[in-house]
Amino acid sequence: MEGDYFNVSAGVPSLYIAPSPLLVGELSVSASGHAQQVLATHLSPSHRTLLRGIPHLGVQEYVARCIARCRPRSVYVSDGSAEARDYIRRRALEAGEEMRLAREGHTAHFDNYCDQARDRQHTRILVTPDQDLGPHIATRDRDQGLAEMEGLLEGIMEGHEMYVCFYTLGPAASPFTIPCLQITDSPYVAHSENILYRPGYTSFLSLEEGQTWLRFLHSQGELDERRTCAHLDRRRVYIDPAEDTVYSVNTQYGGNTIGLKKLAMRLAVRHAVHEGWLTEHMLVMGVHGPGGRVTYFTGAFPSMCGKTSTAMLPGERIIGDDIAHLRVIHGQARAVNVEQGVFGILKDLTARENPVQWEVLHSPGEIIFSNVLVTPDRQVYWLGKGGPEPQQGINHAGPWWKGKRGPQDREIPPAHPNARFTVGLEAFPNLDPRLHDPEGVPVGALVYGGRDADTWVPVQQAFDWEHGIIAKAASLESSRTAAVLEGGTQREFTPMSNLDFLSVSVGDYIQANLDFGRRLTHRPAIFAVNYFLRDRRSGEFLNAMEDKQVWYKWMELRVHGDAGCLTTPTGCIPRYADLRLLFRKTLGKRYLRSHYRRQFTIRVPENLAKIQRITAIYREQVRNAPPQVFRVLEEEGERLELAQRRHGDYIPPERFA
Repeated sequence: MEGDYFNVSAGVPSLYIAPSPLLVGELSVSASGHAQQVLATHLSPSHRTLLRGIPHLGVQEYVARCIARCRPRSVYVSDGSAEARDYIRRRALEAGEEMRLAREGHTAHFDNYCDQARDRQHTRILVTPDQDLGPHIATRDRDQGLAEMEGLLEGIMEGHEMYVCFYTLGPAASPFTIPCLQITDSPYVAHSENILYRPGYTSFLSLEEGQTWLRFLHSQGELDERRTCAHLDRRRVYIDPAEDTVYSVNTQYGGNTIGLKKLAMRLAVRHAVHEGWLTEHMLVMGVHGPGGRVTYFTGAFPSMCGKTSTAMLPGERIIGDDIAHLRVIHGQARAVNVEQGVFGILKDLTARENPVQWEVLHSPGEIIFSNVLVTPDRQVYWLGKGGPEPQQGINHAGPWWKGKRGPQDREIPPAHPNARFTVGLEAFPNLDPRLHDPEGVPVGALVYGGRDADTWVPVQQAFDWEHGIIAKAASLESSRTAAVLEGGTQREFTPMSNLDFLSVSVGDYIQANLDFGRRLTHRPAIFAVNYFLRDRRSGEFLNAMEDKQVWYKWMELRVHGDAGCLTTPTGCIPRYADLRLLFRKTLGKRYLRSHYRRQFTIRVPENLAKIQRITAIYREQVRNAPPQVFRVLEEEGERLELAQRRHGDYIPPERFA
């Protein structure tokens, strides 16, 4: 199929038919014929055959509308075959969006200096005047947003090649399967999605009228001399749930452009809430227990808070590190990774603390490194990698040398704090064999955590499903990180670590989580973890990076009733004797009682302050918060106040024995 595409730069007939929404909606019979004319004129015979093989006329009409509006130089339709994947990979190199590195299969990509993270400010859910999603979710009037996007897309792909690609979220031929169509003019974006997602062309061959399918239209727009976006002032990411469509323009950064990732989450969340399942910002992993037992966990963490490193704990099994769909199947919660690859964060990734990832990233294979430093010998360097820092190379600022200064006269680091790697999960030696299980894996526990310096203990178990969803998941707070453009250190409310990706109100989302548990005949345990707790006086971290391995071993035992606990006002915490044994068996480390006391002291003033903050948010900012939220938080506050009267502000764990 190499080179088998037609030039379409001139004479593309317009297909916009008012008052249909931009590039979507049903066409009349005559308009449908017009769409077929466009495809017949501007697709090669083999590509036209691929598209015509899809019986759902809406797919063909959508592609024709995109061609008409964006006016690309040429169109390439990918069926996900090895030949098509090779073509897109090669085009990313030829177009200058990626560069070869020294190790076989490795490439590097650079985004614009100011296009290095998710753009919250210009990412909006399109809503009608009667829809109110609340103050936490950025929205825009649908008619206005579509009108603006129509203008931005007009001719935006002139001189570019358009790539039409088919994927699925979740395993194919499964209750979890959602077919997805990605259209982009960036071979880097198409290459990334080929790594991250399961091929979906065959799923489209059986697509029926009325069946859900998601569509994504992306254009990087005009490029500068470095092949990065030239018009970031026009960067927009609009999600239109009414038509299951995402528009993304004038940006290359993966979080803004890789449609099936966090952009698809917004669409899937809405379907999940209305249809009785869950779309979550969660890892999926298997933890080994006694007697060869494997227990599957999901875990929700904001970006750069340990989600990927947790999913890849040494000796355990990875299924996914970012997005999970959960469904009730035969009364049991089951989960899949909607992806088959990793778009991981590189900062502070070292051989000692991340041995599995380190091995993968230093082996031959298909990997894209983005916004790292490429040294003169075509090796890559990222912040916190260890070893001597290079003195020169190429990074997101262009040619780089130590001491180079950028905007506001700030020194430019060798790599960006949000530098990433994109790699398929098949590269990982600890990949769980059930990655593609069509019914997913049974969930033994859900875990929630964020960057919390002063409140939660390192690990605790909720009393029950309702307590866990409200007092842990819906009360999650975390400090901002470099994963968003508006980074900082302030504490943010981020229920289930999913607030950035909601397309329904927070109240509806919390209620959907509560209702999900009611449909289960056996509810998973719910835990909260905190890898970032600091000493109240010295400010030093109280967790070592590798300690999380012990917390998961303890949680695995708790799921099966094989370990005891101490009951505190906020949840159940480990006993010292159990942790001492687990630290020795898991890490070969001596675990002192003084360590235990510092880590698991219940900080009553901080916990009470948190309850007050969260209660105020739900009372003042969430218009339809479930009443259980206030009851559960009030009960936890009463337990804390009672313990405070008995034992003081800072209660060592032994007091609960």
